[in-house]
Amino acid sequence: MLDAAVSLFTTKGFQATRMEDVARTAGISKGLTYFYYKNKEDLFMALTKKAFDQFKDEFREVYRTKGKNGLEMLSELVVRIPAFARANQVYYDSILNFLDLMKKYNNPETKAQINPLILDSVHFQKLLEIHHEPAKIGVMMVSQGIKDGSIRPELQPEITFYTVWSMIIGYEKMMGPIEYEGKEIKISPSNWQPGFQKLLQDMLRGTIQAVKPVTVQGSLF
Repeated sequence: MLDAAVSLFTTKGFQATRMEDVARTAGISKGLTYFYYKNKEDLFMALTKKAFDQFKDEFREVYRTKGKNGLEMLSELVVRIPAFARANQVYYDSILNFLDLMKKYNNPETKAQINPLILDSVHFQKLLEIHHEPAKIGVMMVSQGIKDGSIRPELQPEITFYTVWSMIIGYEKMMGPIEYEGKEIKISPSNWQPGFQKLLQDMLRGTIQAVKPVTVQGSLF
């Protein structure tokens, strides 16, 4: 059913997809779909849960790669996350959607705006428990980099990883504008990725440092 939902959400979009469409594509009865998922929102939360599980696998594979230091692991995420997004666009979009959802959920003034069917989903409750798991591995990468000397020792692992992750999200989102040929700005995919990689590595290694201004003593006379 989740595979059928992914296919339909990709071609028709979430709003235009009905539960009966999912049932027909999956080759099961409409009644059986409600045995597994209470409604379309519950199904989407289940899809989002699967997306986070697969997303976590990307982090785990990078972290388990032998012979890489912490900085190299983070640099590999710059390649792996956009590749994951392109190969699994619905899954990646569901992850970003959940991050936006969490902003509303954590704010008492906006929590009421969330669809009650989402809040009632058992899969949403599971997501509240596990959505930080990819980030936990990312924090371990930063800690490893500090330990092996590839990342500046004064950096705080949690703050550093979430900053890096936010940069990668922005990097992936800007792919579209950068690939547009009609722009006047001199940037292309061929120099965007290596440029982003180098800037990120320089920040984490510490080669970008503030230059202390030289104090020049002058004379009043």
